[in-house]
Parts: sequence; C-alpha cells; structure tokens
Amino acid sequence: EVKELVELGVQVGVVMAGGNLFRGAGLAEAGMNRVVGDHMGMLATVMNGLAMRDALHRAYVNARVMSAIPLNGVCDEDEWADAIRELRQGR
Repeated sequence: EVKELVELGVQVGVVMAGGNLFRGAGLAEAGMNRVVGDHMGMLATVMNGLAMRDALHRAYVNARVMSAIPLNGVCDEDEWADAIRELRQGR
C-alpha cells in the first residue's frame, strides 16, 4: 500500500512503535527500572523501523529510519526539520 501511494506522488511518513516486541510499562510493574524499560521499548521501535525499511527497500521504495536514540550506522538521528526536508526532496 505504501508503494502504491508513493507511485501516486503522495508523501508518506510512517510513525512506528515497538509494543509488539516489548512494553516497558509492563516490566516496570514487575520491578524493572522504568527508564531502562522505556529505553528497551524505544529500541524495539527501531527494530520495527528497520524491518519496515527493509521491506520497503525490497519493494524498491526509498525509506529512512529516524530515531531519537542515536544509533550511528543503524538509523538517522531524529530531527523533525530533516524529516520534512527529506519528504520535500522526495526521499
């Protein structure tokens, strides 16, 4: 569906989450440090983003993963202005 929209000229941005892999709040209830659990959830979100990017690349759709957690070599640092610029440039 994303590819079809892109081919129509629609600028598509997808906001991912990682709850299907990990939920920090649940582990906090079990005694884990809440911040550590939240960080693990953020990493799960990046994992889903990487899977989505790979699927889009295999369908010949250009895609980027941006994250608030700096992961050099894995994804780009999240900066909303960069995301807007990328969309305007058709990336």
